[in-house]
Amino acid sequence: MRKRNNSLTADQESIVTANSNTPLDSSSNLKYEHKKTEVDLGTEVLYHPVDTDSKKTTKRKIRRNGLFSRLKKLLVWVIGLYIAIPFIIKLCPAIQAKLVFLNFVRMPYFIDLKKPQDQGLNHTCNFYLQPEEGLNIGVWHTVPEALQREAQGKEQSWFESTLDSSHHIILYLHGNAGTRGGDHRVQLYKVLSSLGYHVVTFDYRGWGDSDGSPSEGGMTADAIFMYDWVKKRSRSHPLYIWGHSLGTGVASNLARHLSERGSPPDALILESPFTNIREEAKSHPFSVIYRNLPGFDWFFLDPITASGIRFANDENVKRISCPLLILHAEDDTVVPFHLGKKLYTIAASSPSLREHKVQFIPFQKALGYRHKFIYRSPELPHILRDFLSTSESRA
Repeated sequence: MRKRNNSLTADQESIVTANSNTPLDSSSNLKYEHKKTEVDLGTEVLYHPVDTDSKKTTKRKIRRNGLFSRLKKLLVWVIGLYIAIPFIIKLCPAIQAKLVFLNFVRMPYFIDLKKPQDQGLNHTCNFYLQPEEGLNIGVWHTVPEALQREAQGKEQSWFESTLDSSHHIILYLHGNAGTRGGDHRVQLYKVLSSLGYHVVTFDYRGWGDSDGSPSEGGMTADAIFMYDWVKKRSRSHPLYIWGHSLGTGVASNLARHLSERGSPPDALILESPFTNIREEAKSHPFSVIYRNLPGFDWFFLDPITASGIRFANDENVKRISCPLLILHAEDDTVVPFHLGKKLYTIAASSPSLREHKVQFIPFQKALGYRHKFIYRSPELPHILRDFLSTSESRA
């Protein structure tokens, strides 16, 4: 009996052991399969396209948030600057004066004003004069095209001597920014020279290679000096004043001064003129973002007046006594056409101009002459000859 029990016990133990081996092996295999599944799943998670898109979407959101944050900061800076500018200009009127003159903007760059021939003006002489002691201003004198060959290699004294000839003379007063060598100005000199005129032009104090600092009084003083200098050498020959843009303010100041002293010019030509500097500043495209806001005059226009800048063409035309020609393009965006038209209306009703020819010539928008390309008009020679000949016959 003991043996059988022992045998059974041994068999049972064998069965138990066999049975116990099976679950142990199975457990081991399950663990291995589970680990393998985790690895496979991990691989699937890493390369699964849905999860990749998710990461890309997250990155895009981060970038978008970063861009939005930068734009937000930029917007704050822009708004802050927009609010600050009026106060800065009000506290520093000199800034507004610089924006009116723009004499620090020199175009074209790298031009040698001592060599007008580089600009195609090989019948032009460059020299310097002193309206005041210690103050030099740069001057160009272009002779009529008929004297072009004779002018080659000649000195300043020869150019001066030609002013006392049968050819009429135009004293040209340029606008703000740039120099006497600006391209549109050079092109006008060529046109006028081809029509038989002497052209004398210069850079006001503070412009180009002229000494000093700009101011309305200084610009007018330079113009008076230059007019007298030319008139002394031209004697009784006709001398006309031509002003462009801001130069129209200088030209009308000069013409008024000459009229009040009893020696008015033979004619005044205003190209792209305005009524006065306050109305021009308010109409200028740069002022569009502020002009309709309360306090615009106080912030922006009063500092101009406080700097002694008026350029009151509308007041001057009531005091001048010489023929007046106004040229203006309808598509002028710098000095709007309506200001030139308004100035003409004031001049036409001026008692001091009642006995003189006052003419307004508009140039249609379709021509595209804008602010400084009226010299391109094929009608300009006829306009000048007609106006100036009529003016001379009435003088």
